[in-house]
Amino acid sequence: MKGFLEDANYSIGLLDEGATLADVIDNCIYEHTHTGKKAFYVGDLGKLVKKNIQWQNVMAPIKPFYPVRCNSTPGVLEILGTLGVGFACSSKSEMALVQDLGISPENIIYTNPCKQASQIKYAAKAGINIVTCDNDIELKKIARNHPNAKLLLHIATEDITADEEMNMKFGTTLKNCRHLMECAKELGVQIAGVKFHVSGSCKDLQTYIHAISDARCVFDMAEEFGFKMNMLDIGGGFTGSELQLEEVNHVIRPLLDVYFPKESGVNVIAEPGCYYVSSAFTLAVNIIAKKTVEYDKLLPSGVEQTRNDDEPVFTYYINDGVYGSFASKLSEKLNTIPEVHKKYKEDEPLFASSLWGPSCDELDQIVENCLLPELSVGDWLIFDNMGSGTLGEQSTFNDYQRPLIYYMMSFSDWDEMQDAGIASDTLMKNFFFVPSCIQLSPEDRFSTAA
Repeated sequence: MKGFLEDANYSIGLLDEGATLADVIDNCIYEHTHTGKKAFYVGDLGKLVKKNIQWQNVMAPIKPFYPVRCNSTPGVLEILGTLGVGFACSSKSEMALVQDLGISPENIIYTNPCKQASQIKYAAKAGINIVTCDNDIELKKIARNHPNAKLLLHIATEDITADEEMNMKFGTTLKNCRHLMECAKELGVQIAGVKFHVSGSCKDLQTYIHAISDARCVFDMAEEFGFKMNMLDIGGGFTGSELQLEEVNHVIRPLLDVYFPKESGVNVIAEPGCYYVSSAFTLAVNIIAKKTVEYDKLLPSGVEQTRNDDEPVFTYYINDGVYGSFASKLSEKLNTIPEVHKKYKEDEPLFASSLWGPSCDELDQIVENCLLPELSVGDWLIFDNMGSGTLGEQSTFNDYQRPLIYYMMSFSDWDEMQDAGIASDTLMKNFFFVPSCIQLSPEDRFSTAA
């Protein structure tokens, strides 16, 4: 195979009508089985095109700004940049990645709630002026290091669930917004708008109603101080489901029409991250070790034992874990279930099993309890919906090496990009043809990227 993840160059396989992503995965597994059994991703970049069309159909004219931290691989960033999506960056490295694509500073916002002074200076030098802020200490830091900054006041929303109570929450209160405006006026810092964020796990869409109403109050407050605000950022939390997108739009559209009509001159933006990339990436991992364990040690506490004591219980160790592609598992539940790659009979018995990463760390548990046929060392497992929160900064734990990535796109999605006039010559150079009868070879097939 050509290249490694840290290489800047990559290529995208154009799938013939007879070829499928399942074929690609089968062939990659065949190759990896013979060359080292490394974990790998297959990324369907055509899904990004579909998601963008869906966004335009449902949410327009709200402009999406993609949070780079969700998935910073160059294939994703270049496709989204070509589609005209803006970028929300939380670090200097993310800003630099986006700038290297030729994205204008007007299409980049700096969203880290706790910014380093050196990175604020970098944003200032790069002309990235839209910066979020939720307290007076950050405001003073921005004033010292970025005199041309245009602040988005990040206001808090009431969307905390029982599962989220211990998580860090960002955003200021309406009462404190007045204090921040007084500070900004005194320091000569411009306030350009308001941001809020509703978590994707929030089940009460009324939270959007309260948040938009609060934002309108902040806009009214800003007029008293002479600030000309023109931007509203409704944040992220979009799961990728078209139904959820339509439900959110149904709730927010009437309020936006009343509080922020087109003639107000307020640009409404959003930060869909998981929405774009989660379903676009599939991860294949290999079983590197296997143990038989006692059943009562595998079960979660409080779960009743209902099995036959003679049935074996298995613990499997795979070649990727929470210090790699499953990093999000440390802070949230895994949003996918493992699929066994090898064929097995429908009536084959299933056994209680757990899956662990390769670090031998007690935190490196991928799946606590699931039912699987008996597997062997060397077998492969497939995880869908692995595109979000798994392909950002590389971990250095235990010499972890990020899996290879194989980018794909169907001809129909490629045609849609060309028909829409959004397929740049630079991007087109990265494509190559994949026939329906796929045969991988290490020399001249899929390139990889990070």
